[in-house]
Amino acid sequence: MHLDVLDLRNFYYRTQLGRAAQRAIRDKVETMWPATAPSLAGQTVAGFGFAVPLLRPYLEPARRVIGLMPAGQGVMPWPAGQPNVSVLCEETRWPLETGRVDRLIVMHGIETSDNTDALMAECWRVLGPGGRALFIVPNRAGLWAPRETTPFGFGKPFTPGQFDQLARRSGFVPERQMAALYIPPSHRRFWLRSSAMWEQLGTRVSGVLAAGVILLEVSKQVHARPNNGVGARMRKPLSILEGAVKPVSDPA
Repeated sequence: MHLDVLDLRNFYYRTQLGRAAQRAIRDKVETMWPATAPSLAGQTVAGFGFAVPLLRPYLEPARRVIGLMPAGQGVMPWPAGQPNVSVLCEETRWPLETGRVDRLIVMHGIETSDNTDALMAECWRVLGPGGRALFIVPNRAGLWAPRETTPFGFGKPFTPGQFDQLARRSGFVPERQMAALYIPPSHRRFWLRSSAMWEQLGTRVSGVLAAGVILLEVSKQVHARPNNGVGARMRKPLSILEGAVKPVSDPA
């Protein structure tokens, strides 16, 4: 069951803890997908669930940015003060053509889904050949998953190995994995002021052991189908009449 869009908006945009979480995750996303990379020019970047806090850096360089929000969650206009790019959609039926998306970010979508396999299949469908997706899910071993006072305390958390298997089962090729949210999920001023320090320290010391979320980058590899027709076995197929004796005209 998806969280309400108003609760997600209030957490990320109206609380200091939410803004700290947004900044920590977005910094990791930009480390993996720099907004200044020339490859982003002319590409379509989409986000599903409540991924809009992570899409802002790509509004200018990308050709198109789309924020997909599931019907069970609700939708809000985004970005503020600019033309709206957010769309309300069914969880497993997105209003996008097959292969349309070059980069896809999913946050607060997988762990709260009632049909994870169908959702992953829809992610696969809209992603173009060679495209990349970035899935962000709560870490089962982290400090944020047991706390229902934040959005990461709802739904099904994953271990790194569990989500890697889910991605492979869905046809994706895992490329690299990172983690974020080493700060405790507390509204106390001490933790909020030192959030940047904890992110740096956590990355160096504990990997994903105590991180609040796992970030898994995957790619969609589509292999060419082998040609099993006659042309693949015979470089020059025989003509039907090849080798037949030519008719000789009667001199009479």
